[in-house]
Amino acid sequence: MNNLTGHEKLKRDCVAYFRQNEIWQRIFTGFREKYSSYGRFSGKVTVKNISGDGLDTLEGFFCQNFHGKKSITVSAEKFRKALSCSKYGTVTPEEVLAEYFGKALIGKAEEKAFKENQIREIKKEFLENFKGTPAFLEFDTFENILKSSDKENLKEWKRLLWLCANLYNALPYRTQKSVYLAVFAAAVTGNPHAFDQGTAEGKILYQVIQMDLGQRGIQVETLEMFPAYKRQKSYLLAGILIDDISNYALLYNVHAIKKNGELHRGMDGFCQEKNMVQVPLTVLSEWERIECVDHEIFIVENPSVFALICGEKSCMCMNGQPRLAGLLVLELLAKSGTKVYYSGDLDPEGILIAQKLSQYYRGTFCYWHMTPFDYEQCRSKEIISEKRKKMLQKITDERLLPVVDAVTKYGMAGYQESIGLNQISI
Repeated sequence: MNNLTGHEKLKRDCVAYFRQNEIWQRIFTGFREKYSSYGRFSGKVTVKNISGDGLDTLEGFFCQNFHGKKSITVSAEKFRKALSCSKYGTVTPEEVLAEYFGKALIGKAEEKAFKENQIREIKKEFLENFKGTPAFLEFDTFENILKSSDKENLKEWKRLLWLCANLYNALPYRTQKSVYLAVFAAAVTGNPHAFDQGTAEGKILYQVIQMDLGQRGIQVETLEMFPAYKRQKSYLLAGILIDDISNYALLYNVHAIKKNGELHRGMDGFCQEKNMVQVPLTVLSEWERIECVDHEIFIVENPSVFALICGEKSCMCMNGQPRLAGLLVLELLAKSGTKVYYSGDLDPEGILIAQKLSQYYRGTFCYWHMTPFDYEQCRSKEIISEKRKKMLQKITDERLLPVVDAVTKYGMAGYQESIGLNQISI
């Protein structure tokens, strides 16, 4: 059953007529843009490169000869007059545009007001939805985080706004917990990879974490020596572990004091049994400080050397390039005033790591078995490339310059395993 009124049917037939030739698409698009700017059907639209069929269509509608013209300008007045003289005379140009594009005509001022009203409605819904949660008072902050997002798509903007709030409310530190990033992502979004580095949502999570840290008065410094440190530490302070389970510290004969002031009984047991232990980042994040025998610890770069020196003293293995777990251990050692003795490979990479760790440690840091004499003992036949030698130019610590000179002179790498560290002596 057709319920269309006579005028509605006429309007539909009118638009069907204009859809017969693509020339009207070009003209109507121009008039719609004019309407958006002026808020009314006005102005002129010029079309170029018109096909012969298009010319015939325009000539028939406007009752005017356009042949031989390279472009044609159609004014709003001319179109309105021609339309009123046609069999669709009771249909207005505004009705034609709205029906043709399937969308009501809105001027820029009206569109702006409409959008502002939509945003007010979104804010109202936000406040109702997140009442009684930490995110309730943070609408403006989240809006600022999303300032680069396109508000043309308010549906997507609203989704990201809700994401900010859900992230903020769900930060694991609020419940004194630490979870891995993939687990957190799955809990919040259902997708364990939603916040992987490089994703738009991952960037939003990092911004929310930075905002939260600022509110708590926590500032994580940017370390040129360890570029990944700021991001990893920021996530850790929010209760999120972004590295996998391989991020651990290898320790021996150390005691740990938890944040609640209690002794970590597991570490105490390993001390009594004189066993080395791998401590994952998630456990380290629960500690307040680390205490060592005689307030000193011996740290080496290589696992095989670590196994040799474990005896009566406190020891740690950094195992190559320092991970966040290793840096966190240094922070916990500094809290108890521990003196660090560090020994690494005597090649460009090893010496540079030693300097970085010394710069990072907030306490007494001594280089151990990193002298020219030690280099003589452990010098290998491996030739250091010119590219690697340039790394030695970054060494500025005067305590390391003598061994740097020796390595530069001989151009061979020295490896810690060959020094013969089977016992600790200072």
